[in-house]
Amino acid sequence: MSISTTIVIRMEIQKSVATFGEVAAAIGAAGGDIVAIDVIRSAKEATTRDVTVNLHESANEQIVKVLKSMPGIRVVNVSDRTFLVHLGGKIEISPKLPIKNREDLSQVYTPGVARVSMAIHNDPGKAYSLTMKRNTVAVVTDGTAVLGLGDIGPEAAMPVMEGKAMLFKQLAGIDAFPICLNTKDPDAIVQIVKAISPGFGGINLEDIASPRCFEIERRLIDELDIPVFHDDQHGTAVVALAGLLNALRVVGKQLETVRIVVVGIGAAGVSICNMLLAAGARHVYAVDREGIIGRGAAYRNPEWERLAAVTNPEGIEGSLADAMRGADVFIGVSGPGVLQVEHLESMAQDSIVFAMANPNPEIEPDVAERYVRVLATGRSDYPNQINNVLCFPGIFRGALDCRAATITPAMKVAAAKAIAAVVQPDELNEQYIIPSIFNDKVVEFVRKAVIETAIESGEARRIPPDFMDRPEPETR
Repeated sequence: MSISTTIVIRMEIQKSVATFGEVAAAIGAAGGDIVAIDVIRSAKEATTRDVTVNLHESANEQIVKVLKSMPGIRVVNVSDRTFLVHLGGKIEISPKLPIKNREDLSQVYTPGVARVSMAIHNDPGKAYSLTMKRNTVAVVTDGTAVLGLGDIGPEAAMPVMEGKAMLFKQLAGIDAFPICLNTKDPDAIVQIVKAISPGFGGINLEDIASPRCFEIERRLIDELDIPVFHDDQHGTAVVALAGLLNALRVVGKQLETVRIVVVGIGAAGVSICNMLLAAGARHVYAVDREGIIGRGAAYRNPEWERLAAVTNPEGIEGSLADAMRGADVFIGVSGPGVLQVEHLESMAQDSIVFAMANPNPEIEPDVAERYVRVLATGRSDYPNQINNVLCFPGIFRGALDCRAATITPAMKVAAAKAIAAVVQPDELNEQYIIPSIFNDKVVEFVRKAVIETAIESGEARRIPPDFMDRPEPETR
Protein backbone atom coordinates (compact mmCIF):
# COMPACT_ATOMS: atom_id res chain seq x y z
CA MET A 1 0.00 0.00 0.00
CA SER A 2 1.52 3.33 -1.04
CA ILE A 3 1.62 6.43 1.15
CA SER A 4 -0.89 9.25 0.75
CA THR A 5 0.46 12.70 -0.01
CA THR A 6 -0.70 16.10 -1.24
CA ILE A 7 0.60 18.10 -4.17
CA VAL A 8 -0.26 21.52 -5.54
CA ILE A 9 -0.22 21.78 -9.34
CA ARG A 10 -0.10 25.23 -10.89
CA MET A 11 -1.36 25.03 -14.46
CA GLU A 12 -2.28 27.39 -17.26
CA ILE A 13 -5.40 26.39 -19.19
CA GLN A 14 -6.04 27.75 -22.70
CA LYS A 15 -9.80 28.34 -22.65
CA SER A 16 -10.28 27.75 -26.35
CA VAL A 17 -8.61 24.35 -26.19
CA ALA A 18 -9.39 22.77 -22.82
CA THR A 19 -11.83 23.08 -19.92
CA PHE A 20 -11.25 22.65 -16.23
CA GLY A 21 -13.82 19.86 -16.28
CA GLU A 22 -11.52 17.89 -18.57
CA VAL A 23 -8.60 18.57 -16.23
CA ALA A 24 -10.56 17.39 -13.20
CA ALA A 25 -11.64 14.21 -15.00
CA ALA A 26 -8.06 13.45 -16.03
CA ILE A 27 -6.78 13.91 -12.47
CA GLY A 28 -9.50 11.66 -11.08
CA ALA A 29 -8.85 8.96 -13.67
CA ALA A 30 -5.13 9.00 -12.78
CA GLY A 31 -5.86 8.39 -9.10
CA GLY A 32 -6.00 11.92 -7.67
CA ASP A 33 -8.63 13.59 -5.51
CA ILE A 34 -9.01 17.37 -5.94
CA VAL A 35 -9.49 19.05 -2.57
CA ALA A 36 -8.96 22.74 -3.42
CA ILE A 37 -8.90 25.05 -6.46
CA ASP A 38 -7.45 28.57 -6.41
CA VAL A 39 -7.59 30.95 -9.36
CA ILE A 40 -4.27 32.79 -9.63
CA ARG A 41 -4.86 34.74 -12.85
CA SER A 42 -7.74 34.89 -15.26
CA ALA A 43 -7.67 36.48 -18.73
CA LYS A 44 -9.77 36.19 -21.85
CA GLU A 45 -7.54 33.55 -23.45
CA ALA A 46 -6.24 31.62 -20.45
CA THR A 47 -6.60 31.02 -16.74
CA THR A 48 -3.95 30.00 -14.22
CA ARG A 49 -5.04 27.86 -11.29
CA ASP A 50 -3.48 26.12 -8.31
CA VAL A 51 -5.08 22.70 -7.91
CA THR A 52 -4.49 20.85 -4.62
CA VAL A 53 -4.65 17.10 -5.09
CA ASN A 54 -4.59 14.24 -2.58
CA LEU A 55 -3.09 11.09 -4.04
CA HIS A 56 -0.96 8.06 -3.37
CA GLU A 57 2.74 8.68 -4.00
CA SER A 58 2.71 6.12 -6.80
CA ALA A 59 0.22 8.29 -8.73
CA ASN A 60 2.24 11.51 -8.45
CA GLU A 61 4.28 11.22 -11.64
CA GLN A 62 1.36 9.69 -13.55
CA ILE A 63 -0.94 12.65 -12.88
CA VAL A 64 1.67 15.20 -13.92
CA LYS A 65 2.47 13.17 -17.04
CA VAL A 66 -1.20 13.03 -18.05
CA LEU A 67 -1.67 16.77 -17.56
CA LYS A 68 1.43 17.62 -19.60
CA SER A 69 0.15 15.50 -22.45
CA MET A 70 -3.22 17.28 -22.65
CA PRO A 71 -3.65 19.93 -25.39
CA GLY A 72 -4.12 23.43 -24.02
CA ILE A 73 -2.62 22.61 -20.60
CA ARG A 74 0.74 23.95 -19.45
CA VAL A 75 1.99 22.67 -16.11
CA VAL A 76 3.78 25.65 -14.56
CA ASN A 77 4.91 24.10 -11.29
CA VAL A 78 4.30 21.14 -8.99
CA SER A 79 4.76 21.56 -5.23
CA ASP A 80 4.77 18.61 -2.84
CA ARG A 81 3.62 19.72 0.62
CA THR A 82 5.75 17.10 2.30
CA PHE A 83 8.85 18.51 0.62
CA LEU A 84 7.82 22.07 1.51
CA VAL A 85 7.76 21.10 5.21
CA HIS A 86 11.40 20.03 4.92
CA LEU A 87 12.72 23.13 3.11
CA GLY A 88 15.73 24.45 5.02
CA GLY A 89 15.43 21.67 7.58
CA LYS A 90 12.85 21.24 10.35
CA ILE A 91 14.77 22.30 13.47
CA GLU A 92 16.84 25.27 14.60
CA ILE A 93 18.76 26.50 17.67
CA SER A 94 17.34 29.47 19.55
CA PRO A 95 18.88 31.26 22.57
CA LYS A 96 17.00 31.27 25.86
CA LEU A 97 17.65 34.97 26.43
CA PRO A 98 18.49 37.89 24.13
CA ILE A 99 21.87 39.64 24.03
CA LYS A 100 20.85 43.31 23.92
CA ASN A 101 23.83 45.18 25.34
CA ARG A 102 27.44 44.94 26.45
CA GLU A 103 26.50 43.77 29.93
CA ASP A 104 24.48 40.86 28.52
CA LEU A 105 27.42 39.95 26.30
CA SER A 106 29.84 39.99 29.21
CA GLN A 107 27.64 37.55 31.15
CA VAL A 108 26.88 34.97 28.47
CA TYR A 109 30.26 35.18 26.76
CA THR A 110 33.48 36.98 27.54
CA PRO A 111 34.63 37.79 30.20
CA GLY A 112 31.97 36.38 32.56
CA VAL A 113 31.76 32.96 30.94
CA ALA A 114 35.33 32.22 32.10
CA ARG A 115 34.19 31.91 35.73
CA VAL A 116 31.55 29.38 34.72
CA SER A 117 34.01 27.40 32.62
CA MET A 118 36.47 27.21 35.53
CA ALA A 119 33.70 26.11 37.89
CA ILE A 120 33.04 23.16 35.56
CA HIS A 121 36.77 22.52 35.20
CA ASN A 122 37.05 22.20 38.97
CA ASP A 123 33.88 20.10 39.25
CA PRO A 124 32.88 18.41 35.93
CA GLY A 125 29.54 17.40 37.43
CA LYS A 126 28.49 21.04 37.26
CA ALA A 127 28.17 20.65 33.48
CA TYR A 128 24.72 19.24 34.24
CA SER A 129 23.60 22.41 36.00
CA LEU A 130 25.54 25.07 34.10
CA THR A 131 25.28 23.84 30.49
CA MET A 132 22.69 22.30 28.20
CA LYS A 133 24.12 18.83 28.86
CA ARG A 134 21.36 18.05 31.37
CA ASN A 135 18.72 18.19 28.64
CA THR A 136 20.42 17.15 25.41
CA VAL A 137 20.49 13.94 23.40
CA ALA A 138 22.56 13.15 20.31
CA VAL A 139 20.59 11.25 17.67
CA VAL A 140 23.37 9.31 15.94
CA THR A 141 23.14 7.36 12.69
CA ASP A 142 25.31 6.13 9.84
CA GLY A 143 22.30 5.95 7.50
CA THR A 144 22.60 2.21 6.87
CA ALA A 145 19.12 1.07 7.98
CA VAL A 146 16.76 4.00 7.51
CA LEU A 147 13.06 3.26 8.00
CA GLY A 148 12.09 0.84 5.23
CA LEU A 149 14.65 2.40 2.90
CA GLY A 150 17.82 0.58 3.95
CA ASP A 151 21.33 1.89 3.37
CA ILE A 152 20.71 5.34 1.88
CA GLY A 153 23.63 7.19 3.46
CA PRO A 154 24.04 9.86 6.14
CA GLU A 155 22.80 12.82 4.09
CA ALA A 156 19.57 11.07 3.13
CA ALA A 157 19.09 9.99 6.76
CA MET A 158 19.17 13.60 7.96
CA PRO A 159 15.42 14.36 7.44
CA VAL A 160 14.53 11.33 9.57
CA MET A 161 16.92 12.38 12.35
CA GLU A 162 15.53 15.93 12.27
CA GLY A 163 12.03 14.49 12.66
CA LYS A 164 13.23 12.46 15.64
CA ALA A 165 14.65 15.62 17.20
CA MET A 166 11.29 17.35 16.74
CA LEU A 167 9.53 14.53 18.58
CA PHE A 168 12.02 14.65 21.45
CA LYS A 169 11.33 18.36 21.88
CA GLN A 170 7.58 18.41 21.40
CA LEU A 171 6.77 15.34 23.48
CA ALA A 172 9.40 15.47 26.23
CA GLY A 173 10.99 18.93 26.11
CA ILE A 174 14.40 17.41 25.25
CA ASP A 175 16.85 19.20 22.94
CA ALA A 176 18.06 16.59 20.45
CA PHE A 177 20.63 17.05 17.70
CA PRO A 178 20.98 14.96 14.52
CA ILE A 179 24.50 13.53 14.14
CA CYS A 180 24.84 11.79 10.77
CA LEU A 181 28.19 10.04 10.36
CA ASN A 182 29.93 9.38 7.07
CA THR A 183 31.40 6.06 8.17
CA LYS A 184 30.20 2.48 8.61
CA ASP A 185 33.19 1.42 10.69
CA PRO A 186 32.06 0.40 14.20
CA ASP A 187 35.41 1.45 15.69
CA ALA A 188 35.12 4.90 14.11
CA ILE A 189 31.50 5.33 15.19
CA VAL A 190 32.32 4.39 18.78
CA GLN A 191 35.32 6.73 18.79
CA ILE A 192 33.33 9.65 17.36
CA VAL A 193 30.41 9.25 19.74
CA LYS A 194 32.75 9.03 22.72
CA ALA A 195 34.55 12.16 21.52
CA ILE A 196 31.36 14.24 21.28
CA SER A 197 29.72 12.82 24.40
CA PRO A 198 30.79 15.62 26.82
CA GLY A 199 28.15 17.89 25.30
CA PHE A 200 25.28 15.44 25.67
CA GLY A 201 23.28 13.88 28.48
CA GLY A 202 22.34 10.83 26.40
CA ILE A 203 22.94 9.05 23.09
CA ASN A 204 20.10 7.78 20.90
CA LEU A 205 21.46 5.44 18.24
CA GLU A 206 19.23 5.28 15.20
CA ASP A 207 18.98 3.39 11.91
CA ILE A 208 22.31 1.54 12.19
CA ALA A 209 22.26 -1.82 10.42
CA SER A 210 22.41 -5.16 12.19
CA PRO A 211 24.59 -6.80 13.40
CA ARG A 212 27.00 -3.82 13.78
CA CYS A 213 24.42 -1.97 15.86
CA PHE A 214 24.74 -4.53 18.68
CA GLU A 215 28.51 -4.12 18.99
CA ILE A 216 28.33 -0.33 18.75
CA GLU A 217 25.68 -0.02 21.42
CA ARG A 218 27.33 -2.53 23.76
CA ARG A 219 30.70 -0.80 23.57
CA LEU A 220 29.23 2.66 24.10
CA ILE A 221 27.24 1.47 27.11
CA ASP A 222 30.44 0.03 28.58
CA GLU A 223 32.61 3.06 27.83
CA LEU A 224 30.29 6.02 28.53
CA ASP A 225 28.69 7.21 31.77
CA ILE A 226 25.54 8.54 30.06
CA PRO A 227 22.57 6.51 28.81
CA VAL A 228 22.91 4.92 25.37
CA PHE A 229 19.78 3.58 23.69
CA HIS A 230 19.38 2.07 20.22
CA ASP A 231 15.76 2.89 19.49
CA ASP A 232 15.37 0.48 16.58
CA GLN A 233 16.13 -2.32 19.01
CA HIS A 234 14.75 -1.34 22.36
CA GLY A 235 12.11 1.21 21.44
CA THR A 236 10.39 -1.33 19.21
CA ALA A 237 10.72 -4.01 21.90
CA VAL A 238 9.34 -1.81 24.69
CA VAL A 239 6.25 -0.76 22.73
CA ALA A 240 5.66 -4.30 21.43
CA LEU A 241 5.76 -5.60 25.00
CA ALA A 242 3.37 -2.84 26.12
CA GLY A 243 0.89 -3.78 23.42
CA LEU A 244 1.26 -7.48 24.14
CA LEU A 245 0.61 -7.04 27.88
CA ASN A 246 -2.70 -5.39 27.09
CA ALA A 247 -3.57 -7.82 24.29
CA LEU A 248 -3.06 -10.71 26.73
CA ARG A 249 -5.44 -9.02 29.16
CA VAL A 250 -8.05 -8.82 26.40
CA VAL A 251 -7.83 -12.55 25.60
CA GLY A 252 -7.33 -13.66 29.19
CA LYS A 253 -3.91 -15.29 28.78
CA GLN A 254 -0.66 -15.03 30.75
CA LEU A 255 2.75 -13.97 29.42
CA GLU A 256 4.44 -16.80 31.30
CA THR A 257 2.43 -19.52 29.55
CA VAL A 258 1.73 -18.31 26.00
CA ARG A 259 3.74 -19.48 22.99
CA ILE A 260 5.24 -16.47 21.17
CA VAL A 261 6.74 -16.59 17.67
CA VAL A 262 9.01 -13.68 16.73
CA VAL A 263 9.86 -13.43 13.02
CA GLY A 264 12.67 -11.29 11.60
CA ILE A 265 15.65 -11.66 13.90
CA GLY A 266 17.52 -8.46 13.16
CA ALA A 267 18.04 -5.54 15.53
CA ALA A 268 14.38 -5.26 16.56
CA GLY A 269 13.71 -9.00 16.58
CA VAL A 270 16.63 -9.80 18.86
CA SER A 271 15.62 -7.06 21.28
CA ILE A 272 11.97 -8.13 21.28
CA CYS A 273 12.98 -11.68 22.20
CA ASN A 274 15.23 -10.44 25.00
CA MET A 275 12.55 -8.05 26.26
CA LEU A 276 9.91 -10.78 26.35
CA LEU A 277 12.24 -13.04 28.32
CA ALA A 278 13.11 -10.22 30.73
CA ALA A 279 9.40 -9.63 31.32
CA GLY A 280 8.77 -13.28 32.20
CA ALA A 281 7.91 -15.04 28.92
CA ARG A 282 9.08 -18.67 28.89
CA HIS A 283 8.07 -19.94 25.46
CA VAL A 284 9.66 -17.70 22.82
CA TYR A 285 10.56 -18.97 19.34
CA ALA A 286 12.81 -16.86 17.10
CA VAL A 287 12.37 -17.45 13.36
CA ASP A 288 14.33 -16.03 10.44
CA ARG A 289 14.88 -17.00 6.80
CA GLU A 290 16.95 -19.97 7.92
CA GLY A 291 14.10 -21.29 10.06
CA ILE A 292 13.61 -21.65 13.80
CA ILE A 293 16.67 -20.67 15.81
CA GLY A 294 17.67 -23.35 18.29
CA ARG A 295 20.43 -25.04 20.21
CA GLY A 296 22.90 -27.21 18.36
CA ALA A 297 23.16 -25.08 15.22
CA ALA A 298 26.14 -22.84 14.45
CA TYR A 299 25.33 -19.20 13.72
CA ARG A 300 27.66 -16.52 12.41
CA ASN A 301 25.68 -13.84 14.22
CA PRO A 302 26.67 -13.91 17.91
CA GLU A 303 23.26 -12.50 18.86
CA TRP A 304 21.63 -15.56 17.34
CA GLU A 305 23.99 -17.76 19.35
CA ARG A 306 22.80 -16.03 22.52
CA LEU A 307 19.15 -16.37 21.53
CA ALA A 308 19.59 -20.04 20.71
CA ALA A 309 20.59 -20.65 24.32
CA VAL A 310 17.54 -18.97 25.88
CA THR A 311 14.66 -19.49 23.41
CA ASN A 312 12.89 -22.48 21.86
CA PRO A 313 12.90 -24.59 25.06
CA GLU A 314 11.54 -27.70 23.31
CA GLY A 315 14.13 -27.58 20.54
CA ILE A 316 11.59 -27.33 17.71
CA GLU A 317 13.12 -27.46 14.24
CA GLY A 318 11.77 -26.40 10.88
CA SER A 319 10.16 -23.39 9.24
CA LEU A 320 7.72 -20.68 10.26
CA ALA A 321 4.85 -23.09 9.64
CA ASP A 322 6.26 -25.45 12.27
CA ALA A 323 6.70 -22.64 14.81
CA MET A 324 3.18 -21.30 14.24
CA ARG A 325 1.30 -24.51 15.06
CA GLY A 326 -0.39 -23.88 18.39
CA ALA A 327 1.21 -20.45 18.85
CA ASP A 328 -0.73 -17.87 20.84
CA VAL A 329 1.20 -14.83 19.62
CA PHE A 330 2.94 -13.80 16.38
CA ILE A 331 5.24 -10.77 16.39
CA GLY A 332 6.68 -9.82 13.00
CA VAL A 333 9.47 -7.37 12.25
CA SER A 334 10.41 -8.84 8.89
CA GLY A 335 8.71 -8.01 5.60
CA PRO A 336 5.51 -8.25 3.54
CA GLY A 337 4.05 -11.60 2.58
CA VAL A 338 5.82 -13.59 5.30
CA LEU A 339 2.62 -14.57 7.11
CA GLN A 340 -0.03 -16.63 5.31
CA VAL A 341 -3.64 -17.45 6.16
CA GLU A 342 -2.71 -21.11 6.75
CA HIS A 343 -0.29 -19.95 9.46
CA LEU A 344 -3.09 -18.09 11.20
CA GLU A 345 -5.42 -21.05 10.94
CA SER A 346 -2.87 -23.22 12.76
CA MET A 347 -2.58 -20.87 15.76
CA ALA A 348 -4.25 -21.37 19.12
CA GLN A 349 -7.70 -19.95 19.82
CA ASP A 350 -7.90 -16.21 20.59
CA SER A 351 -4.64 -15.60 18.79
CA ILE A 352 -2.70 -12.31 18.81
CA VAL A 353 -0.87 -11.05 15.71
CA PHE A 354 1.50 -8.06 15.65
CA ALA A 355 2.39 -7.65 11.95
CA MET A 356 4.79 -4.75 12.41
CA ALA A 357 6.79 -4.62 9.16
CA ASN A 358 6.52 -1.07 7.84
CA PRO A 359 5.13 0.24 5.56
CA ASN A 360 3.88 -3.14 4.32
CA PRO A 361 3.09 -5.65 7.11
CA GLU A 362 3.72 -9.39 7.07
CA ILE A 363 0.08 -9.93 6.11
CA GLU A 364 -2.55 -7.45 4.97
CA PRO A 365 -4.61 -6.48 8.04
CA ASP A 366 -7.87 -6.74 6.11
CA VAL A 367 -7.01 -10.37 5.37
CA ALA A 368 -5.76 -11.26 8.86
CA GLU A 369 -8.42 -9.69 11.05
CA ARG A 370 -11.03 -12.39 10.49
CA TYR A 371 -8.65 -15.09 11.77
CA VAL A 372 -7.24 -13.44 14.91
CA ARG A 373 -8.63 -11.97 18.12
CA VAL A 374 -6.22 -9.02 18.44
CA LEU A 375 -4.34 -7.46 15.53
CA ALA A 376 -1.67 -4.73 15.65
CA THR A 377 0.59 -3.23 12.98
CA GLY A 378 3.26 -0.57 12.63
CA ARG A 379 0.93 1.60 10.56
CA SER A 380 -1.11 4.64 11.61
CA ASP A 381 -4.06 3.85 9.31
CA TYR A 382 -5.08 0.75 11.30
CA PRO A 383 -5.95 0.34 15.00
CA ASN A 384 -3.23 -0.59 17.51
CA GLN A 385 -0.16 1.03 15.99
CA ILE A 386 3.07 -0.20 17.59
CA ASN A 387 5.09 3.01 17.36
CA ASN A 388 8.50 3.72 18.93
CA VAL A 389 7.42 7.31 19.57
CA LEU A 390 5.51 5.99 22.58
CA CYS A 391 8.80 4.96 24.15
CA PHE A 392 11.94 7.01 23.58
CA PRO A 393 10.79 10.50 24.71
CA GLY A 394 9.64 9.27 28.11
CA ILE A 395 12.55 6.90 28.64
CA PHE A 396 15.11 9.63 27.95
CA ARG A 397 13.13 12.19 29.97
CA GLY A 398 13.27 9.88 32.96
CA ALA A 399 16.91 8.87 32.44
CA LEU A 400 18.02 12.50 32.09
CA ASP A 401 16.02 13.71 35.07
CA CYS A 402 17.56 11.12 37.41
CA ARG A 403 20.93 11.17 35.60
CA ALA A 404 21.02 7.44 35.13
CA ALA A 405 24.30 6.22 33.67
CA THR A 406 22.54 3.50 31.72
CA ILE A 407 19.07 2.32 30.74
CA THR A 408 18.72 -1.13 32.25
CA PRO A 409 16.45 -3.99 31.14
CA ALA A 410 14.36 -3.39 34.26
CA MET A 411 13.86 0.25 33.26
CA LYS A 412 12.73 -0.86 29.79
CA VAL A 413 10.25 -3.38 31.19
CA ALA A 414 8.95 -0.69 33.56
CA ALA A 415 8.51 1.65 30.59
CA ALA A 416 6.51 -1.00 28.72
CA LYS A 417 4.23 -1.56 31.71
CA ALA A 418 3.76 2.20 32.05
CA ILE A 419 2.73 2.57 28.39
CA ALA A 420 0.27 -0.30 28.81
CA ALA A 421 -1.15 1.34 31.97
CA VAL A 422 -2.13 4.47 30.05
CA VAL A 423 -4.97 2.43 28.55
CA GLN A 424 -7.54 2.26 31.35
CA PRO A 425 -9.37 -1.04 32.07
CA ASP A 426 -12.71 0.37 30.89
CA GLU A 427 -11.09 1.47 27.61
CA LEU A 428 -9.25 -1.77 26.84
CA ASN A 429 -10.58 -3.81 23.92
CA GLU A 430 -9.42 -5.59 20.75
CA GLN A 431 -9.22 -2.31 18.85
CA TYR A 432 -7.49 -0.32 21.61
CA ILE A 433 -4.54 -2.02 23.31
CA ILE A 434 -1.99 0.79 22.93
CA PRO A 435 -2.36 4.56 23.51
CA SER A 436 -1.97 7.24 20.87
CA ILE A 437 1.43 8.90 20.54
CA PHE A 438 -0.41 12.20 21.18
CA ASN A 439 -1.74 11.04 24.54
CA ASP A 440 0.00 13.41 26.96
CA LYS A 441 -0.05 10.82 29.75
CA VAL A 442 2.44 8.56 27.94
CA VAL A 443 5.63 10.55 28.59
CA GLU A 444 4.48 11.29 32.16
CA PHE A 445 3.81 7.61 32.95
CA VAL A 446 7.03 6.37 31.31
CA ARG A 447 9.20 9.02 32.96
CA LYS A 448 7.80 8.16 36.38
CA ALA A 449 8.30 4.41 35.90
CA VAL A 450 11.87 4.84 34.63
CA ILE A 451 12.86 7.10 37.53
CA GLU A 452 11.25 4.85 40.15
CA THR A 453 13.05 1.82 38.77
CA ALA A 454 16.37 3.67 38.55
CA ILE A 455 16.07 4.82 42.18
CA GLU A 456 15.14 1.36 43.43
CA SER A 457 18.07 -0.26 41.59
CA GLY A 458 20.61 2.41 42.53
CA GLU A 459 21.06 3.58 38.92
CA ALA A 460 19.81 7.10 39.70
CA ARG A 461 22.56 9.61 40.46
CA ARG A 462 20.07 12.39 41.17
CA ILE A 463 16.66 12.49 42.83
CA PRO A 464 14.28 14.76 40.88
CA PRO A 465 12.39 17.26 43.06
CA ASP A 466 9.08 15.42 42.63
CA PHE A 467 10.73 12.29 44.06
CA MET A 468 12.35 13.98 47.04
CA ASP A 469 10.32 12.00 49.57
CA ARG A 470 12.35 8.94 48.57
CA PRO A 471 15.73 7.98 50.07
CA GLU A 472 18.90 9.12 48.35
CA PRO A 473 20.44 6.52 46.02
CA GLU A 474 23.66 4.81 47.02
CA THR A 475 26.81 6.53 45.74
CA ARG A 476 28.17 4.79 42.68
